[in-house]
Amino acid sequence: MFNKILIANRGEIAVRVNRTAQALGYRTVAVFSDADQEAPHVRAADEAVRLGPAPAGESYLNIEAILEAARLTGAEAVHPGYGFLSENAAFVSACAENGITFIGPPAHAMELMGSKRRSKEAMAEAGVPTVPGFQSAETDPSPWQKAAEEIGYPVMIKASAGGGGRGMRLVHEPSALADELARAQSEAESAFGDGELILEKAIVRPRHIEIQVFADQQGNAIHLGERDCSVQRRHQKVVEEAPSPFVDETMRQAMGEAAVKAAQACGYVGAGTVEFIVDESRNFYFLEMNTRLQVEHPVTEEVTGLDLVELQLRIAQGEPLPLVQEEVRIRGHAIEVRLYAEDPAQGYMPQTGPLYRWRPALGDGIRVDDGILEGNAVTPHYDPMIAKVVARGPDRDSARRRLIRSLEDTVLLGVTHNAWFLSRILGHETFAAGDATTAFLDTEFQGDPSLSPLEPTTAEQALAALILYRTGTGGTHGDRAGWSNSLPSACPILLAGSGHQQWVRLIDQRAHIEAWVGETRHELRVAHLDANELVVTLDGVRQKSQYQIVGSTLYCHAKGRALQFEDATHAPARRADEQGSGEVRATMDGAVVEVSVTEGDRVQAGQTLAVLEAMKMEHPLRADRDGEITGVRVSTGDQVRTRQILMTVTADASREAESNNDE
Repeated sequence: MFNKILIANRGEIAVRVNRTAQALGYRTVAVFSDADQEAPHVRAADEAVRLGPAPAGESYLNIEAILEAARLTGAEAVHPGYGFLSENAAFVSACAENGITFIGPPAHAMELMGSKRRSKEAMAEAGVPTVPGFQSAETDPSPWQKAAEEIGYPVMIKASAGGGGRGMRLVHEPSALADELARAQSEAESAFGDGELILEKAIVRPRHIEIQVFADQQGNAIHLGERDCSVQRRHQKVVEEAPSPFVDETMRQAMGEAAVKAAQACGYVGAGTVEFIVDESRNFYFLEMNTRLQVEHPVTEEVTGLDLVELQLRIAQGEPLPLVQEEVRIRGHAIEVRLYAEDPAQGYMPQTGPLYRWRPALGDGIRVDDGILEGNAVTPHYDPMIAKVVARGPDRDSARRRLIRSLEDTVLLGVTHNAWFLSRILGHETFAAGDATTAFLDTEFQGDPSLSPLEPTTAEQALAALILYRTGTGGTHGDRAGWSNSLPSACPILLAGSGHQQWVRLIDQRAHIEAWVGETRHELRVAHLDANELVVTLDGVRQKSQYQIVGSTLYCHAKGRALQFEDATHAPARRADEQGSGEVRATMDGAVVEVSVTEGDRVQAGQTLAVLEAMKMEHPLRADRDGEITGVRVSTGDQVRTRQILMTVTADASREAESNNDE
């Protein structure tokens, strides 16, 4: 029995677990790193203990520090959330050795399901359908080439101990197999400390469908239906929904029974997810089992009416499951999206930055799980997920419409994020029809505007110029707003941002303002303007815009898009062909995984010079000018800080002289 729970995680999942635990009467303990001292999960818990510095390896992945926090506070149980130590069998064993209840499966089940090779063998033995494949400890490519020919191309190489797309390679031709095997093994060893690989038949245009299972300590197991997680980028989920628009009742029953078999075959206890890959003919194959609560668990909660964290806690206390399979009911439809600090137009590159304004749009059927505070920042130390936005409705289309509206009305100013990208996915005809597969984002969605650098419309530029004009940025325009002792004259404002510059001419006509963006005219009538909101009639249509001004930068939200403009009206002019400083700096805290140049190399602007790994992704660092590499200060494996100079590109003396002569 336990009465106090330590939540060994951070962010929205720590807040979410804390909420249910306190509602059930448990005392809670939060843990935090130096980067999270004032985070919402720390404030929500009854007690909190510092683990260490910001890097996860020195805080949230420090097993001894977490166990010491439990001893210090008298916590008898640990809930791991997801990520970090949630699937670390050594952590489960360490908890048991210290008399602490781990709220999750036993170590032996976690170890088995943590290996793609061993879990696939166990599932085949239990009668669960598996993808045709091959596994071996052999490093020579010959047996792999023979197996690939027998399976049939295309084939998929996977890291046995991996996840999140690391160590994964799709191979279409025999000539590419040996090289891809070597690359996958190297990446797997780097990411997971285990280079073991498996080979599988690649399913073309598959669906990714998973089954939520629960098992108690008495040997009972049930499933709670499926979730469709087919919309993915880089093998990572973007949109999840329950139930799947592709699954009928016969298939649901067959997949559910297979998932329960999988759980029972490994002696499972607690919440788990059995993931399947499904082909166009509705044949399904075991993919892997996640031995923890999933990020997307809210959609299952919304359609079953069950609190999955409550079920976890009751099972960990030794209680039997409170319902049998026949009592599980699926009602309505739910869809979840992951709101990330990332730039879809730059290959989904994670972003860091401030959270100046955070106003999630709530309403009927909308649930927002977050763990952030307005005024804080997204740091490079952890996963860039900001929040999960979930919509429920009596049917799929109702849930989809509600979620689109919520995303379009959610105000998040400061850090670059993917809200517009998500709303565009939900509005796409392929997704609306329920036909999206794992290939959707790379095929039907590939040309969507949300995947290109944001191009503000003339109306958005007119709004931005109006806000700057009426509010003033450091007195630049504010002293000219609201009065005139002569005929109206134009006030020019130069907007810069996202690689564009545009002059906007505003003419204050008292009753309204004319905005000329190039040759396009807009008429604006201000109904209300305060420190953060503009209500304006733009070309006859009344609308609202939320904004925040920081220095000379305007962050604004209008019609579902987050925009950023610099007031460059009085900025010094730049040459059209002007190149950068030549300083190659780290874009965020991380580890250098590749240095592709050496001292004295000749490079061109745009050439990749090094690769930085941070926030679970690799980030290329490119030259911003032509020249010669000088002052290389890092090597592969070095840890670097944000804005640290890693090397320099020195321009040609002839070009420098030419530039000086032009001035």
